[in-house]
Amino acid sequence: MRSKATRLAKTAKTAKARKLFGTDGVRGVANLEPMTSETAMKLGRAAAYLFKRRAGRHQIVIGKDTRLSGYMLESALTSGICSMGVDVYLIGPMPTPGIAFLTRSLRADAGVMLSASHNPYQDNGIKFFSNDGFKLPDEFESRMEALITSNEIEHHRPTADAVGKAYRIDDAEGRYIEFVKRSVPRDMDFQGLKVVIDCAHGAAYKVSPKVFRELGATVWVIGDEPDGTNINDGCGAMHPQRLQDAVRAHKADLGIAHDGDADRAIFVDARGTVVDGDHAVAALAIDLKARGELKKNTVVGTVMSNFGLERALAKAGITLVRTAVGDRYLLEKMMAGGYNFGGEQSGHLIFLDYNTTGDGLISGLQILSLMKRSGRSLSDLVGCMKPVPQILVNIPVKDKPDLGGVPGFQQALRKGEAKLDGRGRVLVRYSGTEPLLRIMVEGEGEALIRSVAEELAGVVRTRLG
Repeated sequence: MRSKATRLAKTAKTAKARKLFGTDGVRGVANLEPMTSETAMKLGRAAAYLFKRRAGRHQIVIGKDTRLSGYMLESALTSGICSMGVDVYLIGPMPTPGIAFLTRSLRADAGVMLSASHNPYQDNGIKFFSNDGFKLPDEFESRMEALITSNEIEHHRPTADAVGKAYRIDDAEGRYIEFVKRSVPRDMDFQGLKVVIDCAHGAAYKVSPKVFRELGATVWVIGDEPDGTNINDGCGAMHPQRLQDAVRAHKADLGIAHDGDADRAIFVDARGTVVDGDHAVAALAIDLKARGELKKNTVVGTVMSNFGLERALAKAGITLVRTAVGDRYLLEKMMAGGYNFGGEQSGHLIFLDYNTTGDGLISGLQILSLMKRSGRSLSDLVGCMKPVPQILVNIPVKDKPDLGGVPGFQQALRKGEAKLDGRGRVLVRYSGTEPLLRIMVEGEGEALIRSVAEELAGVVRTRLG
């Protein structure tokens, strides 16, 4: 394994270049800029203006997770959109991939999801989908920012019967449930399989348990009592300990943990061991290739994907193509290369044959389908991948300057890479969604990589903390 110099992902540079949009829409502390009702209204107006690309009435779908601030932001967005003469379809709590699907299904001009994903309830976010269910490209988001800052659309104010209306879509839940079930063959059910689902008190708290029960599995549910403030709180994909305990207690075959907006899934095997996205990707990709359904025998991962995944795929005759961190960059690479499967260590798995974005419910169904079809346990299936020791240190930062100009950082980096002696790698990147610097080190010894990571972290904490 070759040593690699520090590298800032594209995500960080993009986020820095724009004031509102980061790697996954607009995100921040609710009721503080940019996550205020005033800015949400402006974003609604800009989106409505840009998406009016044909004659007649226009519609934009709005969904949300279970955060208390979702009510405030939903109302502000609706007001902004309607003020531009565009109708709104209100979905209510729904996974992000559900909003991507419903935007297409309802033939709306665009979709909006209110969620800060895995972040705590104090945060919220706004992300947009085009009419085909794909996230907006950077250029489109930049155009929205320009409209807001320039006041270019202030004179566009329809009046009287030309303003938009808001409609509640009552059958959205059923539509999405049937959609995700179509990713499983009609002749397959999950009778005899026992599953625990952690909904993170988030957007999937209704739909995810229903999907697995309707397909015949015995289901226990945790994290399905949202109160507006408990989303992701000690539960879900970021905190799988409760799920591990529940799987062991119920002697379940599988545990599935969603994050707040359910676009990702982390798994727990029957022994209570956490199975991350890299291991899930390895097992699923090898199965897809064996069935002749993996396009170009290629999987898209990120710079954070463990080197053990690359080795496991190579052994099976599969190429791993890496991209910057973030599911939007996975998707860009998949679309450009004609690939149909990709995933992140964090649990974002994209099956382009089924949906246009990561979908935690579809990911869970595909893992359970593989277990049912093969008759093997999850621990057995993921044994195809042996991870290389990896450590990730997250450091809170106030600003995100170019690391090349941080005193002592380059020296510490070179020292760390010398310690790895060509048998490991270092990746340093700013988070695109949080005020964090992430230091990832891979190598052949736990003690060695920890020392390298901590020395780099010490420099950063001194200079940027």
